[in-house]
Amino acid sequence: MIRFALPKGRLAEKSAELLAQCGVDTSVLAEDTRRLVLESKDGQYGFFLVKPADVPAYVEAGVADLGIVGKDTLIEEGRDLYEMLDLKMGECSLCIAGYPARRDVLTNPHLRVATKYVNTARRVFADREEIEIIPLHGSIELAPVTGLADVIFDVVQTGSTLKANGLVVLEEVFTGITARLVANKVCLKTKAGELLPLIAKLREAVS
Repeated sequence: MIRFALPKGRLAEKSAELLAQCGVDTSVLAEDTRRLVLESKDGQYGFFLVKPADVPAYVEAGVADLGIVGKDTLIEEGRDLYEMLDLKMGECSLCIAGYPARRDVLTNPHLRVATKYVNTARRVFADREEIEIIPLHGSIELAPVTGLADVIFDVVQTGSTLKANGLVVLEEVFTGITARLVANKVCLKTKAGELLPLIAKLREAVS
């Protein structure tokens, strides 16, 4: 059995469509169920539905052979995985955003940054003498609005949420953030006969 770690939500739906194009029976993913561990009807594939940020952990541990996860999460987690393929889905950027009238805030001696990408933010702002990283897990745009932070460091796709809250992108830090196919290093060797042909099909489907 080939085991996948898939992120719950919109990306899981797109992932299922792509896998189906490559001959993977993903019909079970379309069922109305709260189960998080699913198996294809032919018994050849298993699916773990997890939070996007947890996909690398499941693949690194070998619980899943393959996973689909955003490049932003890979940058943040820094897990020991093989990044096999850019799936070219859900493109966005990792940006610093804030109020347009306060662009000079980035030059302030002390900067407060709200983000869920704590590890990445520490690296981005490593040369700053005074930096306060404020970990948040949702509604990041609220931080500057309420005065909790000066800027946010977050993914931006259309920018509509920023605009709705009076914010703009001040600096694009990482561009071309898309979904990636990752593989467990050991599983890629021990199950090469199963995994490599599927990866080849995915590469052809994407290209």
